[in-house]
Amino acid sequence: MEPKTTIPIDVVSLLPVLDDNLLNLLRSLSPNDWQKQTVAKLWKVKDVVAHLLDGNIRVLSMLRDSYSGESVQAHSYQDLLDYLNTLNADWVKAMKRVSPAVLLLLHEATGKSYCDYYASLDPFGKAGFAVNWAGENESKNWMHIAREYTEKWLHQQQIRDAVGLPGLMTKALFYPFIDIFMRALPYTFRDLPAAEQTSVQVVITTDIGGTWYLCRERGAWLLGKERKSKPLSVVSIDPDMAWKLFSKSIRPEQISGSIAITGNRELGEKVLSMISVMA
Repeated sequence: MEPKTTIPIDVVSLLPVLDDNLLNLLRSLSPNDWQKQTVAKLWKVKDVVAHLLDGNIRVLSMLRDSYSGESVQAHSYQDLLDYLNTLNADWVKAMKRVSPAVLLLLHEATGKSYCDYYASLDPFGKAGFAVNWAGENESKNWMHIAREYTEKWLHQQQIRDAVGLPGLMTKALFYPFIDIFMRALPYTFRDLPAAEQTSVQVVITTDIGGTWYLCRERGAWLLGKERKSKPLSVVSIDPDMAWKLFSKSIRPEQISGSIAITGNRELGEKVLSMISVMA
């Protein structure tokens, strides 16, 4: 168990950075930009902006203010997924009648409070929601905040990708995002049997990426950044492809010719099936 002075992934200070980047981005969008299609197939830029606003309001209402308005009836992963999909779709539909200017105003009104709330939490306290895609039934606040960081990074990147504006593909902002996403690897491999010390190496290329190792130890798959044995499979993925793949914006069969897998093909293809969002 990690000492309480060490936060495994500490991104709470990056939430205001993302929020500032988002506000500047939204202020720069043309009327045409708001209607451009994103890689989230059902959502245009304006819909993604609305969804990001929903995240702010939902966190402040449900977690800070302990007000949900309705009880959650979820007895399985699929129940929870259906519930969240319905919430998301209902909100985005309602926001169709709201102008871009008002969406920006509401982001300006809620973004700082959202960031301040997470900064106020004990990182080792019990989170209000578990990070299910990482296989957790109960999460610490630091992991929940990490998941929130990926949400904020991902949806802003979807907007930037749609309108052709750079900004988040940097070591400072992308690496924490993909490092958090990799937390889904052990859960992805959970039902795959293998001999002790079987390991898989995952490389997100370029200077903004990194290297991770998934190793079979004592009957479980464990994630780390140190090589413990010679990998049976090495998977190399470009950063721009990685964020789309692991968020289910594109699927492995669409890009199989663009991803390098050396060694054991089955293990490598299992990496490509990882989904680090609720989808």
